[in-house]
Amino acid sequence: MISMRLLGKLIWYALLVALVVVMLAPIAWMLSTSFKPETEIATINVRWIPRTFTLDNYQRVFDRFNILRWTLNSLIVSTGATLLVLLLDSLAGYALARMQFAGRGVIFAVILSMLFVPMQITVVPLFLMFSKLNLTDTYLALILPVGANVTGVFLMRQFFLNIPYELEDAARVDGASTLRIWWSVVLPLARPALTAVAIVTFLSTWNSFFWPLIATRTDASRTLPVGIAQFMSLRPGQAQGAQAYGQAMAGAVLAAMPPIVVFYMLQRYFIEGISMTGIKG
Repeated sequence: MISMRLLGKLIWYALLVALVVVMLAPIAWMLSTSFKPETEIATINVRWIPRTFTLDNYQRVFDRFNILRWTLNSLIVSTGATLLVLLLDSLAGYALARMQFAGRGVIFAVILSMLFVPMQITVVPLFLMFSKLNLTDTYLALILPVGANVTGVFLMRQFFLNIPYELEDAARVDGASTLRIWWSVVLPLARPALTAVAIVTFLSTWNSFFWPLIATRTDASRTLPVGIAQFMSLRPGQAQGAQAYGQAMAGAVLAAMPPIVVFYMLQRYFIEGISMTGIKG
């Protein structure tokens, strides 16, 4: 007979497999639909494997839309925002974790309270500010607002709390300044946390839609998620009201590839960084 412990494990694994299937099903359907002709998509018959395999949807995306420019814009914005967040959040996290000053706890509480402020509330003042600075439809308008990343400050602070103070004391004895200690002693030890913050920032910036939709007007700075919204537009010769689902799915597949590659390459460091941040202090 199967022991209760083994039965529990089997049930747990079955639930995990079911969860994975449920989560991967939309991705598999998106990939399958991107290789189907439009006549095979708009039907009540569900077919996971295309009856007629075609690359026309991908060809149409490259022919009709400036997707390469949008992808380049997204890479520039996501990379720039990630570097800015790593710089600012590591400095803020180090100050809140390792430096003693009045009101440190209050400042950290205020920063955490910003998590409850939705993005929609800040859109109008942000747009007015960048408009007065003549920075709308530029990379700076998309990168600078991301620098105020509360999650990154929290993760960096929690990681820095676990670093032994003896390392900093030894550096101070050698005459190192606070910035020197942060750069040469603390940051090398915080690589897992930095990687976790980098992945979260890159993915969230890459997938950002609402603010780039408002802040950009031309393809010069338009990002990929905003451009994808045009993929559902009519194809030449289609009747009014018809939708190009295959074209939209092909664009979604192309947009999903870069963040998947980034996460796959850095997933080990991401898990390590999250597990080591803890909840101390």
